[in-house]
Amino acid sequence: MQMNVVTRNVGWGMGLLLLPALAYAHVGPGHPGGFTQGLLHPLLGLDHLVAMVAVGLWAAQCGGRAVWALPLSFMAVMLLGGLIGMAGVSMPFIEPGIVVSVLVLGLLIAAAVRLPLVASSALVGLFAVFHGHAHGTEMPATASGLAYAIGFVLATGVLHCCGIGLGMLAKKLASPRLAQYAGGTIAAFGLYLGFA
Repeated sequence: MQMNVVTRNVGWGMGLLLLPALAYAHVGPGHPGGFTQGLLHPLLGLDHLVAMVAVGLWAAQCGGRAVWALPLSFMAVMLLGGLIGMAGVSMPFIEPGIVVSVLVLGLLIAAAVRLPLVASSALVGLFAVFHGHAHGTEMPATASGLAYAIGFVLATGVLHCCGIGLGMLAKKLASPRLAQYAGGTIAAFGLYLGFA
C-alpha cells in the first residue's frame, strides 16, 4: 500500500516536470476580476502551487509550533509583497527567487532539516516576498486590490493546509520517508524550473 502511494506521488511529480507551459502563473495580465483572479493565481502556476504546498509539508515535518507559524509567516509576508507589487514598486530577482524557493524548500523537506522556529519563519518569509510580489504585479488593472489579495491569501492558506495534511498523513503512516520523497520531487521540480 505504502509503495503504491510513493509510486503514484513520484509519478505525479515526474509528470509535473513534463508540463513547462503550466509551470509559471506569470503569463500576462489576466482577465479583469477580483477575488476569483486572486484565488486562481496561486493555483494556476505550478511554481506557486508547489512552493506553497511545500511550506505546509515542511511545517508538518518540523512539527510543534512550526505547523502554524510557518504558514502564517508566509501568508503575512506574502501579503506585504503583494501590496508592494500592486503599488507598482519593482523588485529584482522575482522569478529566480520563486525558483529558488521551490528548490530550497524541496531540499529542506528531503533532508528533513529542522531549523530554529525564528530562522525557518524568516526563510519562508523571504520566499513569500517573491511570491507575493508576483501575485501583486499580476493583478488585473480593473480588479479590486482588496478582493484580489483576499483571494490569493485564501488560496495560499488552502495550499498550506494541503501540505500540512500530506505531512500529517506521512506521520500517521509512520513513514517519514514519504515526506522526504515528496521533498526530493519538489527539489527536482525547482531544479527543472531553473533550467526551463
